[in-house]
Order: sequence, then C-alpha cells, then structure tokens
Amino acid sequence: MMNKKVFFEKFTANDFNPYFKLVSNYEVMKMITEKGLTQEEALKDFNKIIEANSLHPILGTYKVFNLANDFVGLAKLEIKDIKDTEAELGYMLLPNYWGIGLGSIIAEDLVELAKEQKKLIKLTAIIDPTNIPSRKILIKNNFNSKEFKDFDGLPGEILELELKK
Repeated sequence: MMNKKVFFEKFTANDFNPYFKLVSNYEVMKMITEKGLTQEEALKDFNKIIEANSLHPILGTYKVFNLANDFVGLAKLEIKDIKDTEAELGYMLLPNYWGIGLGSIIAEDLVELAKEQKKLIKLTAIIDPTNIPSRKILIKNNFNSKEFKDFDGLPGEILELELKK
C-alpha cells in the first residue's frame, strides 16, 4: 500500500532489526510500555507479529517507509483470528519522524485499507490517555472514545470506529 509520503510492507521473519530499532527506543515506547523492550522481549513480540501476519493476506503489521526508502516506523491492522470482524489500528514512529504529519497519513491509510476489507465492521485503537497527538489523529479519523482502562497496570484509552452500520 502506498500514498504520496509513505508506503507499507508486511513484516517478515527477516525484519527483526528494524522492529527492534523501534521498540527498544525509550522515546517511542514511553507511552506504550514506559520502557524500551529488551532484545528478548522484542523477539517474543516479533514472533507473535510474524505469526499473526500469516492469518490474512492483507491485514497485519507493516513496516512503514518514506519515499526515500527509510524505515520510519510500524503500522498495524491486527486481527487475532481469520474470522474477526474487528481489527486494532496502531502505529509507532521513530522520533526523527514525529511532528511532520506522518502519523495522520498512516492512520488515514489504515482506515481506508480497513474499509476495503469486506469482513471488518469495526476498528479499535488503544492509546495512552496523555498521548494527545495520537488522540487528535484518531478523533480526526472519526474514532470515538469508548472507555478508559488499565493494560498491564498502565493507563489506556480505547477508541472505536464503526466501519459499517
């Protein structure tokens, strides 16, 4: 999938290094886990991503590149089972790419991709309630706040978007 500023490619088993570069970065992870992941933690999560990417030919977790072919982050439309009608939208960017509109572009692209999937009727997104930029991006994409709850002891806000009524 591609637009004028970024393009996506699904993570494959050979892509651990860019994934680890992202999730080991404290700045990236402070509003997700409050710490960068160790190599062992990252490898465990990465293996789950690769397994989940095999569930569907399009949905999954993607590497995000800019047009200079630089790895800028991760995007996901994640399902847990091939029968799912709901997917989780998410994205993470390396700090060098914050504040230049890529989060908005990625979210818009993911929503459009989700709308193209006949089975999907709802998207959810989970954010740290203090992550105002991500919240603004989701609200701009017609997500609505559903609830606040703890995730492994960390605060979270769940937002939802109904794709089909």
